[in-house]
Amino acid sequence: MKRLVPRVLAGGAIAGFASMAPTAQAGGIILYEIATPDVGLASAGYAARADDASTLFKNPAGMSRLDGAQFQGGLQALYGSVSFSPDANTSARLGTDDGGNAIGWLPGGSLFVTVPLGEKWAVGLGSLSYFGLAEDYDDNWVGRYYVQKSAILGMSLMPSVSYKVTDWLSLGAGLNAMYGYLDSEIAVNNGVGPDGQMTLNDSTWGFGANVGVLIQASDQTRFGVTYLSPVKLDFEDTPSFSGLGPGLSVILANPSKLDLGVTVPQSVMVSAYHALNDQWAILANFGWQDWSQFGNVQAGVESGGTTTLDLNYQDTFHGALGAQYRAADKWLFSGGVAYDTSAVEDEDRTVTLPMGETWRFGLGAQYQVSQAINLGAAYTFMWAGDMSVDQGDDLSLRGRVSGSYDSAWFSIASLFMTWKF
Repeated sequence: MKRLVPRVLAGGAIAGFASMAPTAQAGGIILYEIATPDVGLASAGYAARADDASTLFKNPAGMSRLDGAQFQGGLQALYGSVSFSPDANTSARLGTDDGGNAIGWLPGGSLFVTVPLGEKWAVGLGSLSYFGLAEDYDDNWVGRYYVQKSAILGMSLMPSVSYKVTDWLSLGAGLNAMYGYLDSEIAVNNGVGPDGQMTLNDSTWGFGANVGVLIQASDQTRFGVTYLSPVKLDFEDTPSFSGLGPGLSVILANPSKLDLGVTVPQSVMVSAYHALNDQWAILANFGWQDWSQFGNVQAGVESGGTTTLDLNYQDTFHGALGAQYRAADKWLFSGGVAYDTSAVEDEDRTVTLPMGETWRFGLGAQYQVSQAINLGAAYTFMWAGDMSVDQGDDLSLRGRVSGSYDSAWFSIASLFMTWKF
């Protein structure tokens, strides 16, 4: 019962209604890691590298520079450590259970196919998840009235097209068709006796766009800009309850439908790639994500009935630097470091969404098996550090939860293959 796992894709944890810890985060719960070679670069060069089929998502304009039809598939495993330590300010009636490590193993993967149509056009189809998280704390942990078990996941299908305008300029665009799934269980404080339970569940489709520009400044240098539009997932559900005490049974006899809609953030990434010589290349990113419009991410039960809350999120910023080294004709090694700001200030952080700033450190290797097949492996270590929390108050039905997530970290390993056919 101790598992908080981000989806890769990417993605969210729902607590209350939805709570997402920093497991799968850029600055929030967006993943750069989608089982591609970028895992070994800590995402550096994300929109400018454009040398495999996964550019369909990272910058669709990059499909114009691929050599022939390509298939790329990857598998990924994520494990993390996010454990809460309550302090003396936590309401005594909530107990002392810290919830255990809310993180466990999560498999993920992605698939991309790109096909040229003549000299200027290329089309492709991708399947991936870059948004979401799932979470499972101990049943009696101190924050159970805010988050207990939850999952919010987004799976994207992305048909895309690119056009080579000139030898140095390419444009691309894609449709982001995202299937969203939400499932949440929240404990309800009956005051006397065992806790009750509130359950929320819904699924929906949301749609957005992905557009990109690729500039080939020279044989050695290229720049990429990609824009991923917001995707609105209009979750809503009428809560179902079990195990309620007599008083709450009356109050919650006819619960209202809750608006649980979220907006997967829009983002912009600007990237650069430069080959220093035949062996070395350097890569860089600067990015922005619009978390300030995320939505209603908390639901729970107070004395007056069910409630939702739009938390105080802020936009995040991203930077990355990386390098590639070709040790031999068949071997390519990579490394990178990235930093993302936090989507929430320290004073606004909650157990519903204990996000913080994140450092990434990546290493990777690729081996050219044949002219058609390339195999690779990559690893990223993410460090979120210590994140203090002080949520609620002693007078509320859910109580006050105070403490810290200490030394939070995440580990992501990927295997991938590119096949030119």
